[in-house]
Order: sequence, then C-alpha cells, then structure tokens
Amino acid sequence: METPENADQLFEEFLSKDKFLVESAYPGISEESLRPILSQKINEVAKDFQKIANSETPTEEQYQEAIKIGLERFPELELGFDSEDRERICLYFKEVMDIVGLQSSQGQINRFYYGFNIN
Repeated sequence: METPENADQLFEEFLSKDKFLVESAYPGISEESLRPILSQKINEVAKDFQKIANSETPTEEQYQEAIKIGLERFPELELGFDSEDRERICLYFKEVMDIVGLQSSQGQINRFYYGFNIN
C-alpha cells in the first residue's frame, strides 16, 4: 500500500483533537471518567498506524493486525458501556483507516460492534 503524502499531517491532526465529546449525532461519552482512557487508547491505534505508514513497505496485513490489536485495547466495552460509545470508537477506527486509504477492516470492526461479522 502506498501512504498518502499528507498522512503525517492527518495523523497529527487526529492525535491532537479532543475525542468523545458531544457532537451532532453523539451525546458524548457515557462515563466521563473513561474519556481520557479511551482517548489514549484510540490515539495508540493512530500511532500504530502512523508507524506502519512511515515504514519502508506498509502492507494491508500490517494494518489489519494493528486493527486487531487496537480493538483488543477496549475490554471496558464488554462491561456493558453503551452502543454510542462503541459506535464512536468504530468511527475513530474508520477515520484512522481513511488516513492511509485502507478500505476494509475485514469485518473486525463489525465483530467489535455487533459481536459478530454481519457481512
């Protein structure tokens, strides 16, 4: 896969923005004390993607593994946090994927959100 020229800038913008805040279709995080923890975890995913993007030969397999590892960082959601928070996490994953032009998580994000691959 070829990394877009402006990927580093887009990663830095993503890393610097506040996450899990109230937005038009998102009421904000359900448990405020989790916001810094979940923000750090999603930023770790972005940093993993950035490291792959800056490597000599980034591959889709490397990105898929980064998605797998990244999703495993969110065991809190198994404790019953609401679907809006889970959906917001999935949207952040998709934003990071968009930075490098990755079209699919090969069902990993669906499994995370729904508990199974709906495809």
